[in-house]
Amino acid sequence: MHNIREVLDNVYWVGVNDRRITRFENLFEIERGVSYNSYVIKDEKNILFDSVDAAFTRNYLENVEAALGGEDLDYLVVLHMEPDHCRSIEAALKKWPNAKFVGNAKTFKFYEQFYNDEFKDRYFEVKDQDELDLGQRTIKFITAPMVHWPEVMMAYEKKDKIFFSADAFGSFNAIEGNIDAKHVIHKGDWLDQARRYYINIVGKFGNMVQNVFKKIDGLEIKAILALHGPVYKDPETIDFIVNKYQIWSSFKSEEKGVAIVYASMYGDTEQASDILAGKLADLGVEDIVLYDVSDWDPSYPIADCHRFSHTVFAPINYNSGLYYKMEAFLNELVGTGYKNKKVSFLNNWSWGGRSLEIAKEILKPAKCEYIGEDVKINSSVKKEDLANLDDLARVIAEDIKNTEI
Repeated sequence: MHNIREVLDNVYWVGVNDRRITRFENLFEIERGVSYNSYVIKDEKNILFDSVDAAFTRNYLENVEAALGGEDLDYLVVLHMEPDHCRSIEAALKKWPNAKFVGNAKTFKFYEQFYNDEFKDRYFEVKDQDELDLGQRTIKFITAPMVHWPEVMMAYEKKDKIFFSADAFGSFNAIEGNIDAKHVIHKGDWLDQARRYYINIVGKFGNMVQNVFKKIDGLEIKAILALHGPVYKDPETIDFIVNKYQIWSSFKSEEKGVAIVYASMYGDTEQASDILAGKLADLGVEDIVLYDVSDWDPSYPIADCHRFSHTVFAPINYNSGLYYKMEAFLNELVGTGYKNKKVSFLNNWSWGGRSLEIAKEILKPAKCEYIGEDVKINSSVKKEDLANLDDLARVIAEDIKNTEI
């Protein structure tokens, strides 16, 4: 049985929800699934945007067939050739043998890397700014390389001003009934999931995202249809998500606050981090989050390190070096484009090692501004360490007050 949604006049969501997986791309932890979005536009020529993961091919084909209502499919457009959006291309092209396979040169190169060239005679190559006439509607294609793969393109439907944005403006979480963003955008953890999705998957390519903004500058957009998450089709939600992407892709801090990221083998560094958090709170800092690098999927603290104006790293020594989960975390954080942030250090050095130096070396490309004196704990917090923690908390709290967002 099909499950389709008419999201706009003669524009149908024919995607699926995946609540089976616990890690997106077998990497990022997800608790409430993810949607794989695909869309059909019915016109004199019928067009389908993208496909879905192979586990849902049957559901997908039933949805597309229902949306077409007995009519033929003329075009299958692939905006993004990542497997969660391309595993059912072959099945769709076999079911609708008259459909042209629309993509750019890199789309077809990637398709043949994953599969074969069985449908080469049906390739319909488009370039940046090319247009496709459907009858009442016209589709303009906009290449968006490295947002977040080299072949990515987006599409703009000129009649109703619909922007098909590929992976941009997507989010984790399956669609739970409400597909319109206005019903979810200010509720629950939606914003956290959208931020975590962007920062960890697209984040390092912020400059390329900014290039796309320049390309679409001047286009009137009345709806955004992404490949994951809800659709945006009213001015408030469109302005909201576009503003967030402008902030995120510019590598700017989104909110005043502190993320404390620590490593702790036996609880002493955790205690020091808790003490610092309490002192910050007493000084009026409202937004404080703590993360144990051994406990959390790194995508959560990475998102909050980008989100907040200040970060405290609490690394520890291990075999004279840096505790490897902290080392891995810092490398991944820098890899997401983390830069120009205000950071402080709380270091537990015990019997020796270079953990603090190694942590700073890893962060060097991020060009961070160091706030306050490094606090160094020898194995556990002593009475004399409290004054140093007091000093660091005061410096951070004062700097937060003077920080403009």
